[in-house]
Amino acid sequence: GLLLLTSFLLHLEEGRASPTRLVCDSRLIQKYIGEAKEMEKRAGQCQALPTLSCPMVLPLVDFSLQQWKSKSHETKQQEILCDLALLVGAVVGAQGQVTQECGARQLNQLYQHANFFLLLLQTFSWEVGPWQPGCSPRSTEQIQVTSIFLTYRQLVQGKLRFFLHDLAKDLCE
Repeated sequence: GLLLLTSFLLHLEEGRASPTRLVCDSRLIQKYIGEAKEMEKRAGQCQALPTLSCPMVLPLVDFSLQQWKSKSHETKQQEILCDLALLVGAVVGAQGQVTQECGARQLNQLYQHANFFLLLLQTFSWEVGPWQPGCSPRSTEQIQVTSIFLTYRQLVQGKLRFFLHDLAKDLCE
């Protein structure tokens, strides 16, 4: 826990993003989308990525924009936190099965990025109280390492980007 907190604070000190800055500066989310695409591309270029012997459970992150718009900020936040928690778990599971240097390096970077968003989103609080793990998002099992990167990119490009855009309307001038 202390290691995660230290890692999180170091990310903030590196100028990654405070919650308000991330919400109010739309260039930041575009930067994270670009990083997600780049990680996915680099993972795809790793030679001989193994097929996972133990399938990873990944969240299904597709969504209907109409349904999304009708949800409260809290519901959207909970949904994204559930997706991120499942994704981080899948990355950790895959890290235990991928020993090849290129793949291991990309998974480590993905873990840092996904965990950053998980910790950051937990700092947004609504009236109801802090986030509690134990949700069950729609999910699928995958045995391809690259599908973990694809899921992350889709999550950042989709739900996360729209969530931050919605928050910006309320929080930014």
